[in-house]
Amino acid sequence: MAVTRSLSPHGADRFYHLVQTGYYDNSRFFRAIAGRFIQFGLAGDPKLAQLWRNEKFPDDKESASNARGWFGFSMTAPDTRVTQIYIVTNDSMKRQDGDGFNIFGQVVSGMDVVDKLYTGYGERSGGGMRAGHQDKLFEEGNAYLDREFPKLDRLIRARIIKRGNSR
Repeated sequence: MAVTRSLSPHGADRFYHLVQTGYYDNSRFFRAIAGRFIQFGLAGDPKLAQLWRNEKFPDDKESASNARGWFGFSMTAPDTRVTQIYIVTNDSMKRQDGDGFNIFGQVVSGMDVVDKLYTGYGERSGGGMRAGHQDKLFEEGNAYLDREFPKLDRLIRARIIKRGNSR
């Protein structure tokens, strides 16, 4: 994944910080909608997830399209981004352009892996940010997901690799 800070400075900075502190390590790709997107970004440790649950950051201006391979922070309304990331798996998500979904990077290697992530649970394993259907994920973390949705794929570790002046 390559982050382009100029697309979304607030988003890039938040992502950098979360990766740097290990927030995403040992988490799950908990929401996977075939032909649309894959979502991750809730810490597997419920104490850590709760700590960040309401740490919103300001929106950046939309400056890229929700095209296949690009990613951004999930949100429920303006200025509600926190930790959850979606990766677009189909160009049909371009219809979200103009709705506040701000892209800040692109998968530069491994979209074939993203395409193979388990999508059988769809919305049941972590959808519903707007409807409050993620409470169990915050309360129990990986224990809940592993018990109720054992086929979810795992994000073992996220690391920062600096290239030039970018991050």
